[in-house]
Amino acid sequence: MNELVANVNVMIERYVLSVGLEKAKCYDSLKNSWNWRIGSASIQVFVQSVPLSSGTIRYYLRIFSPLMEIPTTNEAYFYRYLLELNDSKLGVKLSVLGNWVYATYERDVVGMDYDELSTCIADLEWWADTLDDQLKEKFTVVSGERPIHS
Repeated sequence: MNELVANVNVMIERYVLSVGLEKAKCYDSLKNSWNWRIGSASIQVFVQSVPLSSGTIRYYLRIFSPLMEIPTTNEAYFYRYLLELNDSKLGVKLSVLGNWVYATYERDVVGMDYDELSTCIADLEWWADTLDDQLKEKFTVVSGERPIHS
């Protein structure tokens, strides 16, 4: 692991400890990722390497939280709603992977300090814990019917 990534992992561990979590319960050494829950949200934090065509590698702090499964009805309305949320929820983006919607944050780690890293993680935690509840409430499926939305 390169020194930059090692330094970011030290900062992630510092954050985890600062909010009262235990490394042994949060850190997956096989995947080099951190996982915990805040309220109803599951949080995953890791550093991803992205090889460039020039042969160099860039490293990104990646923070994810699954929010909900994509409803199978009224999908056009659901996706439009997600796009509108993306425009209003600063610091987090909504992404789709498979059948799930995720709250996502990513940033190149070059120049990142602990204050910025902790702000990024705390912001994503807050948005994930807020948005998962809001989306599930707005798009709850009742008796196999269409999702309820206002």
